[in-house]
Amino acid sequence: MTHFEDHRDSAPTDKPLWRNSPTSFGLVAIAFHWTIAILFLAQLALGYLMSRDNIDPALQFDLFQYHKSIGFLVLALAVPRFIWSVFSRKPRPPDSDGPVSRLGARAAHAALLFLTLAVPLAGWAVASTSPLQIPSYVFDLIVVPGLPMAISDQSEAFWTDVHATLAYLAAGIVLLHVAAALWHHFIRKDPTLLRMVSYPAGSNKKNRAA
Repeated sequence: MTHFEDHRDSAPTDKPLWRNSPTSFGLVAIAFHWTIAILFLAQLALGYLMSRDNIDPALQFDLFQYHKSIGFLVLALAVPRFIWSVFSRKPRPPDSDGPVSRLGARAAHAALLFLTLAVPLAGWAVASTSPLQIPSYVFDLIVVPGLPMAISDQSEAFWTDVHATLAYLAAGIVLLHVAAALWHHFIRKDPTLLRMVSYPAGSNKKNRAA
């Protein structure tokens, strides 16, 4: 625990809380990360429930609309998150990480950034190509129009497979991501997990002392 406290106290004192520092993520990155993570888990649960056999058609319709609504919300958050990730500085990896571990972490992060864009886009393509042309009521507030794509059973089936494959791929990478974070925290005992939970307490120490 002393190691974690030392890490927090060594954080820069002249950086705003919302920006990433050399040793930790800022509040913007943390908010994007956990908000999208929670929404993604909700999408997995909805995807399972709405595809069950013998489900009530009215309930299934509502679940589909919730699934699409959350999907559009994830997409709306994923775009600025992607831009923020590309243009903001990255915290340094722990000193204990070797080249292979660092490469794996970068690859997983890049894949998740891509999939948070690709999965909802593929879902939008499913709704856009479906011959049923059911309107997408986003939280009963607005109707999102379909993409300009060919409408056919074949197109819908293709994009349904793409959507499901990308979603399963994302779920697999998330499981690896969680396992790696827990391994760093409990086995390696480094601050990898903690720096995505809260901004270092020592980052504003100088300002509070003044």
